[in-house]
Amino acid sequence: MEEENITTMTEFLILGFYEFPELQIPISFLFLLIYLTILMGNLTIIIMTCLDPRLQTPMYFFFCNLSFLDISYTSVTLPKLLDVSLRNSHHISAFGCFTQMYYFIFSVCVEFLLLTMMAYDRFVAICRPLRYSVIMNPRLCVLMAIGSWIYGIVEPVTHTVLISHLSYCGSREINHFFCDISALLKLSCTNTSTIDHMTYVLAVLVVLPCFLLTLTSYIYIISAILRIHSSEGRRKAFSTCSSHLTVVAVFYVSLACLYLKPTSMQSLDLNKLIALLYNVLIPLLNPIIYSLKNRDLKEAIRKVKNIFLVSKG
Repeated sequence: MEEENITTMTEFLILGFYEFPELQIPISFLFLLIYLTILMGNLTIIIMTCLDPRLQTPMYFFFCNLSFLDISYTSVTLPKLLDVSLRNSHHISAFGCFTQMYYFIFSVCVEFLLLTMMAYDRFVAICRPLRYSVIMNPRLCVLMAIGSWIYGIVEPVTHTVLISHLSYCGSREINHFFCDISALLKLSCTNTSTIDHMTYVLAVLVVLPCFLLTLTSYIYIISAILRIHSSEGRRKAFSTCSSHLTVVAVFYVSLACLYLKPTSMQSLDLNKLIALLYNVLIPLLNPIIYSLKNRDLKEAIRKVKNIFLVSKG
């Protein structure tokens, strides 16, 4: 490789869904509708939790954090995708690109931790109900949430710094709808083995412990539920954790589809489609799942709606 072909990029080109040029306008309006739904759904969760005392519990405290996280990272990726599709504006500065990548790693780390803490909350609620208010006290919940956000802020820094200092071999086209790590690494002509090793370390330090803790929590939860004699009691106990279990399943399955494929199946076009599961589907489904499966939340929404209709009338 000749030296003059090795450059430090000042901007990149995000291709988006260039494979469907005739569908750019419909795709844009679809993602605009999805983005507005994500904002409305997650803001509703946050507002309802603040307004209704019945929802001011550890479970909804963590879910509010999750809703805020969903709003923040979709606001980093989806507006640029809309810009690419609607205005054909593919350019993104190197700083903007690395910021997107940073937010993606940040959001994945924080979501793993928050979902694990919510699993622990459900474990205490079902397996240690008499000590629930003592164990899951407000101070502990706040410290757990702050710890998640701090870790999420710090962890991606090394990845971002290393990738931002890579050299690139001419091409600046990112075959994705945001600045994904895999797409950036494919553009680099620098040896990326160090970054690959760091990614595996991240999986060992964050993903594996979170998965094992969540799995262990639900083993104890299911065992406790099965020991309940009445079917009505089992149904009520399971209903308290079914929403979180559904969210966890969607989250882990989407990331497994994205990163646990055999090398022979690795494809940027395929990764781009699967990445929609995490970047779009999960933030869209989270408030829907909790709204459908939690009676207190549905009652809070209905109460606020009735107050609004009365005041309007």
